[in-house]
Amino acid sequence: MKPFKKLFPLFFSVLLACSCASSANTDLNIEKKVAGLLSNMTLDEKIGQMTLISSTDLPLDGEFAEALRKGQVGSVINEVDPARVNALQRMAVEESRLGIPLIVGRDVIHGFKTIFPIPLGLAATFNPTLVEQGARVAALEATAAGVRWTFSPMLDITRDPRWGRIAEGFGEDTYFTSAMGVAMIRGYQGGEPGDPSNMAACIKHFVGYGAAEGGRDYNSTNLPERVLRNVYLPPFLAGVQAGAMTLMTSFNDNDGVPMTGNRFLVRNVLRHEWDFTGLVVSDWASVNEMIPHGFATDQAHAARLALEAGVDMDMMSFAYVGHLGKLVGEGAVSEKMIDEAVRNILRVKFQLGLFDNPYVQEDVHREMFYKPEHLELSRQSAVQSVILLSNDGTLPLDADKIRSVLVTGPMADAPHDQLGTWVFDGEEQATVTPLKAIREHYGHRLRVLYQPGLKYSRDKDLSGIRKAVEAARTVDVVIVCVGEESILSGEAHCLASLDLQGTQSELIAALKSTGKPVITVVMAGRPLTIEKEVSLSNALLYSFHPGTMGGVALADLIFGKEVPSGRLPVTFPKTSGQVPLYYNHNSSGRPFQGNETMLDQIPLKAGQTSLGNTSFYLDAGAAPLFPFGFGLSYTTFAYTNIRIDQVSYHQNDTMTMSFDLTNTGKTAATEVAQLYVCDKTGSVTRPVKELKKFERIALNPGETRTVIWNLPISELAFWNLQMEKVVEPGQFALWVSGDSASGEPILFEVKK
Repeated sequence: MKPFKKLFPLFFSVLLACSCASSANTDLNIEKKVAGLLSNMTLDEKIGQMTLISSTDLPLDGEFAEALRKGQVGSVINEVDPARVNALQRMAVEESRLGIPLIVGRDVIHGFKTIFPIPLGLAATFNPTLVEQGARVAALEATAAGVRWTFSPMLDITRDPRWGRIAEGFGEDTYFTSAMGVAMIRGYQGGEPGDPSNMAACIKHFVGYGAAEGGRDYNSTNLPERVLRNVYLPPFLAGVQAGAMTLMTSFNDNDGVPMTGNRFLVRNVLRHEWDFTGLVVSDWASVNEMIPHGFATDQAHAARLALEAGVDMDMMSFAYVGHLGKLVGEGAVSEKMIDEAVRNILRVKFQLGLFDNPYVQEDVHREMFYKPEHLELSRQSAVQSVILLSNDGTLPLDADKIRSVLVTGPMADAPHDQLGTWVFDGEEQATVTPLKAIREHYGHRLRVLYQPGLKYSRDKDLSGIRKAVEAARTVDVVIVCVGEESILSGEAHCLASLDLQGTQSELIAALKSTGKPVITVVMAGRPLTIEKEVSLSNALLYSFHPGTMGGVALADLIFGKEVPSGRLPVTFPKTSGQVPLYYNHNSSGRPFQGNETMLDQIPLKAGQTSLGNTSFYLDAGAAPLFPFGFGLSYTTFAYTNIRIDQVSYHQNDTMTMSFDLTNTGKTAATEVAQLYVCDKTGSVTRPVKELKKFERIALNPGETRTVIWNLPISELAFWNLQMEKVVEPGQFALWVSGDSASGEPILFEVKK
């Protein structure tokens, strides 16, 4: 066998070289095709490629059809009927002069027909592999209907749960968002270039959109370049490096410059620094919106600013098609700049294989929807996304030891709202709610009662609560499902208060007054302020809108068929007044030291002193309700023998660290181990902790596993005072634990 061992590295090197050469040849062939096609295009045809419209309400004749035949429309969105997709493609491919196919786009955010948990729920799985698999299912189902472009993943760092679009992203951490975003890109785009089951991913929103003032959608951000580079830009860079084909600019202005016209960030950073060669598209009408921003005087000015910034395609502003031709004629815009944009668009169309295979099979698309393996993956994703926030031992329920259960609450049987935001193609009739799942799986073993209590999450009618309380008195256990309707989160759905809507809190309190064990399930699109509800519940499960199979997942968790393993991808505040509240904040000159003097403790006529207070609120303290990374299980875990291979490293070294993880309980379960690091002193202030690694580790009862992790010291780099990305020498601390607020620090040093 020895000769084969010697030959294997050589064989691998040759294989890798062949693969790289093949990829380079493919890219070169595409560039030749793009150049050849571009050289034959008229100015009007070029501008047509830069125009993206929503075509669902447009008839397949008249002006729209004529524009397709003239090559004046390059891409369309929101078409999901394969027959109509093919009709549009035939006009573009067979009836136009150059036969350039369309890209058909759609907001496929967390599933197409089979709906997965919202992205914030997918983040709670801490499982990039599962997220990639879910995105692959979304691609298989969507492309079967003719969709080849999705406006996902959203890579905005979000530290304000009042912002409705927190539902669409992966939370507050830069490293974590990067990992989840890359996984989703891989799932959408697949492995083989040109495969008709691949969808082009669109990383959005570039950039800083998640920091909108006051959590109000579309609002301004004021992020300095260093904060952008250290916190908000890295997920987009990771997405570019992962091969994302497209990118979308955001609605916000930052430091007074709207992102759709931000030449520094789009052209200088994205294009030149990062060498992004994909397609940059505006968000819906954001070219026009530079006018009310006060950045552009009129639509022609807006079109010029967007093109100069590096935006290749105009979504639904009609600014490019309306003005670029005239601007070129006047010499205000260079046709060379238009050529650059069209080259980026055509490149994506070739990469997707649309020139070779523009059509979709009309008779087989429904066979791809709701496959058993798709539904099972949706269930497993929902299982891993649910976070157990509190439990006094009531969970899991034993169906052999209880005789009856009441299922109540406005979210207990709400199939539409359970799917969550950004669901255009999922169907209520395919959705399994908690009530339906509990009845189907356990109705033959125990008596299952149902009283909604409230008709919907904003309902304030108390009469239903009385009926629920009467039913609760007759059962052994109460399961109350509360939260928020899907319409209350997502784009343009921001809230000032994060409390439960309507009289849901009153419902929980009334049920608790019966003396029966109360299990609360919260289904929502964002973190809610639920401190009171936690105190009223014997156990509380938090489920970011869980999708098609969410009810089955929750039933499996409640009755112990599955064990909770979800972890919080965002910090949960006690009150909305604490927002923004996130784990990886800077220390401040007077960091919190655990010496809270609360509001009721201040003596009357106290002198005007600081009372020794530091960085916290007199009425809410310093701590969140639950920290980033937190989640309970039906067992417990112990971290021991945490050690690093040395105490001093150079900047090019790799740290090897290890620890023993033990399942100290009686239930097989999965722990999410997390590694945090702090740079103690820098040329600019550094966060108190930063996530650098995480891993899901399954253990049997009593099992101990030694876990070994490698951390390149280069991953400690940041943009310093001189705006250089470097690892600065100095003292560091690391923690290994089950959340961002636990563990004991281990110190190490980095030398030059």
